[in-house]
Order: sequence, then structure tokens, then C-alpha cells
Amino acid sequence: MLLSCTPKMTEYKLSDLEAGSEPHFHLDGRKGSFTASVGVNDQAESSASLVFYVFTNRGIAFQSEVMHKGDAPQRIHIELKGITDLCLVAEPVSGGNANELADWEDAKFLVQTPPVVLEEEVEVRYILTPPPAAAPRINGAKITGASPGKPFLFTVAVTGERPITFVAENLPEGLTVNRETTITGTCEKAGTYRVPLTVSNRAGTCRDTLEIVIGGGLALTPHMGWNSWYIHQLGVTQEIMEKSAQAMYDHGLVNYGYTFVNIDDGWEIKADSDDPVVGGAPRNPNGTIRTNRNFPDMKRMTRFIHSLGLKAGLYSSPGRTTCGGYTGSFGHEAQDIRSFVDWEFDFLKYDWCSYGNEAKSNELDELKKPYLLISKLIREAKRDIVLNMCQYGMGDVWKWGKEAGGNSWRTTGDLGWNTQQLSASMFQIGFFQEQIREYSGPDGWNDPDYLLFGNIYDWKNQRVMLSPYSSGEHYTCMTLWCMLSAPLIFSGEITTLDDFTKNILCNAEVIDIDQDRLGKPGRCIYNEGMIEIWEKELSDGNTALAIFNRRPLQATVDIDWKALGYDDSHHARDLWRQKELGKTSSIASFDIPRHDCVMLKMKRTSS
Repeated sequence: MLLSCTPKMTEYKLSDLEAGSEPHFHLDGRKGSFTASVGVNDQAESSASLVFYVFTNRGIAFQSEVMHKGDAPQRIHIELKGITDLCLVAEPVSGGNANELADWEDAKFLVQTPPVVLEEEVEVRYILTPPPAAAPRINGAKITGASPGKPFLFTVAVTGERPITFVAENLPEGLTVNRETTITGTCEKAGTYRVPLTVSNRAGTCRDTLEIVIGGGLALTPHMGWNSWYIHQLGVTQEIMEKSAQAMYDHGLVNYGYTFVNIDDGWEIKADSDDPVVGGAPRNPNGTIRTNRNFPDMKRMTRFIHSLGLKAGLYSSPGRTTCGGYTGSFGHEAQDIRSFVDWEFDFLKYDWCSYGNEAKSNELDELKKPYLLISKLIREAKRDIVLNMCQYGMGDVWKWGKEAGGNSWRTTGDLGWNTQQLSASMFQIGFFQEQIREYSGPDGWNDPDYLLFGNIYDWKNQRVMLSPYSSGEHYTCMTLWCMLSAPLIFSGEITTLDDFTKNILCNAEVIDIDQDRLGKPGRCIYNEGMIEIWEKELSDGNTALAIFNRRPLQATVDIDWKALGYDDSHHARDLWRQKELGKTSSIASFDIPRHDCVMLKMKRTSS
């Protein structure tokens, strides 16, 4: 007589297995089950809401309704036969970080073989963007603004083999071409000037038109550049800034439109410090602000930056001290703007910081007050200074930031405050921006914070680390920021750029989407099962399309072109690969890695 033996099933609780913000389990594909009850944590804010997912190698195995605080738990039961990979995701709809809000109660596997928790693999980063061609190409913004009678500086971004010849025709009176492709001078007369550009080298010729607007705003496209904070923090020095400016030039970022070289916190005096380098009297007897010894000559530094065709940016706070405890501008705003102008700065990040101690309340008038004051002083100054309002989205700043004189405004808290959760923060902050897109446009931009690529500073472990974004998350971040028409301010180590980081930062066709003169942020036109498709109108009548796979596993995304509003008269170009894909009828789907995307330019062609 033959006896059958049923394999023993063992229970494994999630609390003993879980790892990472999106735990990924490898299974043997044999019979078993996964069960759990899901809901929003009782400690969450009243507005918090989540959608729970279970993804497997076969697709979505479970998707909850939108769950709010106080809702009854939803029960999950998944049969595991044939399942080799299972991932758990709690996606915030509103109200904060999913890791803090999601409850996976009584979650357990009943299986024969213990589930294996898969840690994120160390991957080989893949470069999609081909090297720039030898023939010249004019990149970046094709429109720029300045005030009448104030110094003008604009470098036309050009890739291609050097040497090149550059001709700018019909420049407004007072402006001239100075060193290669940089236009400088002062134009007294307000107006819009169309300037034909021609760039030639031995490989070819490129022509385009630059629109110079005198008297119509300073930030007609989102700012591009570099900021010192997320790599150097309070250890920034003049030497670092000058080397960083030289690196922006030497690495060729200037040839893609990166313009601003911005000092963050730490250049001022820290009055309560015993360190002779940064301590001392914060101001001179006449009230003018003093720099610490790390910055011996601000004007020499800005003039060096300008000599490279770049612009210089500075940092301050409307409070008595900055976030780092250095000298703020409170009570000395007019003097400080005069100093910043005398030092020849072009950009000011104005960080709320300690001003909360001065504000009488959290009412709108008090939130606007320091920014109305500083923007008025900037307008009255003898030099244009782009104003970035850094106050973390308080009072829905996107609704009134432009009225208060800002050229851009931070919409949320710091993206990089916790490098251990950087990817989750990027997704949460970046995709949130679509909800406030209507408030962003030429001369007033929603700012979701900096591009944290390459080497950045890890606050928790007090060390420099490689950005924890996966390859796909790098492509998603850059694509999303460009679809949003967000400022592109890189804040990793710029002097040691690797090829992968340069590939992410320096794709001219991707940057064109961000710098499009229409300045209209993209919108989500499809959102199902953590697959999103965004569309952005462009000034040439075409559109950009981005397909985001927010899932923790690779996905094949089938495209219904007709439902998206496209027909066979449209051709698609893959912008990251800079490759023509052909008519929509020849494109049925895209295979997209986890947390990655596809970015297309859709062109209508005549038959």
C-alpha cells in the first residue's frame, strides 16, 4: 500500500521578514498562501489616505479601494501557486509617508519553503543617451528675460565639436557677444527682441532664434544650475564654489543650459561659534553683513563665475539666523541686498528658517511679509536677482508666490533630508506637483527641490554616499522634473561627475522639454495600477509623453493610442535614447523596469 505524504506548511509572519519600504519576497512557486488585513494607522493625520497593492510576477494580485483613517480593514488572501515574486506597496494618496501610515496587520505566509527577502540589488547603471554629435546643436532656453538698464548675461548653450563660430544677429542696442556664445551688456529699452543665432563648426551649421525679453520677467523658463547644499552643507567655501563653477564649464554642463552656481547656507558669520573661521561679529559697525573666513572675496568669486559665462547665486534667511545658525537678514534687508548687488550676485535663495520666531502668526499676511519686502528691495536694486522663496509650501505658497515677488518657490519640505528614504520621497514629492500644476509657469515656478544625483551627503551617517536612486529612479526623477517644468538645480558633487550622472543631467532633448518656452507643466492623463502616463503641451504644437512604471517590478505597458488621443498621423521619438520609433500603429507596448519610465516626443506628420 502506498502512503501519500502532504508537505508540511509553515507560517511565517511579515513582522519577522519585512525589509525595505516595498518589501520584495522570492517564493518557490508551490502551493501556499499570503494573508493580511490592511488599513490606515490610527496615529495618522485625519486627511491621510492610502491604496494598498500586492504585486506578483503575474501582475496585480490585490488592489484596495482608497482607504482613509477610521475605515474598516480590508482582508487579503492570495493563493501562491505559480508565484515566484511578491511585493507589498502602500501608495499614499494624501497625508504623508506610506511607511508611517500603513498597517499590514496579521500579515503572514503559509508555505512549504521560507520566503526569501530580496534586498535591492547593486545594479550596473545603464546609459541610454548617446554622446553629443560633432555637428553643433543649440540647446536649453530659447527665451530669456532681464530688466531695462540692468546688467545682462546669457550664454547660448551649444554642443558640438570645438572650435565653433557663433553669430547673433539683430541684438538689441547695448548687448554684444562676448567670449564664444555669451551675450552681455545692458539694454535700456523694454521690448521683445528676436535674435537669429547661427553656430558653425567643421561638422555643420545649426540655426535657431533666441527671444530676449527686456522688462517682462527674469525667469521665463525654469532655472538650471547647481547648489552646494546636498553635498557640502555648512562646509562650503569660496574655493569649493570656484572649483564647482570651473567643473560646470569643464564637464560641459554649460553647453546644455546649466547657468547658476549657487552657494547655500554657511557663508555668513555664526555669532555663537568659537571657531575663528566662521565665528566673530556678524556685521560691520555700519550694519553691513560680514562673510566668514571661508569666503575672503565675494566679488572676486562672482567675477570668476561670470567669466565662465555662468551666474552666481547666494543664500540668506529673513530670520535673525539661517537654518544652520549663521547670520540672517532680519532688520538689515536693504543693507544685505545692497551688499549682494555690490558683490554681483544674480540669484537669491531666501529660506524661512528662524523667521518663524518673528512672524506674529501663521496667517497669510505674515507668511507673505518677508518675501514682499525682499522682492521690493530686489526690484529697486541696480541688478537683477532671481528670487527663490524657500518656505516649504506653507500657506499653499504656489497660490501667491508670484504675487509676493518670487520667481520660484519650494512646494514641500526638503527632498533629501533622509537619504534612507530618498526614492520614496522623490516619488511622493514629485508626483504631488501635478495637483498644483496650474500655479506654475513663466516667471513663477513650482520648485520640488534639487536633483540628487551622483555623490551626495548622507546626514544620518555623516558621510558622502552615492545617490541611492536606482537607474530607473534617476530617469524617472529627471523625466518627471522636466514634465513638470521644474527648476533643474543639481546638488550632488559636480567636480567628480561620472558618465552615468552626466548622461542623466545632459540629454539635450530631455532638457528641451523642461525649457520649452510655453512653460506649461504636464498633466496625468492615465493612472491605473501604479502606471501613469503624463502629457505636456509644447510650444511647437507637439507634445511630450512620459510613461511611468511606479510598480516595484518590471511591467509591460500596453498602449491604447486612440484612448490617449493619438492616431497614426503621430510619430514617436524616444527622447532618452534619441531614437525615432515610428508611427503609433507600430508601437503596441513598452517593457519598463521597476520605478523607470519612457519619455517620448509625439509629432504629428502630414500624410
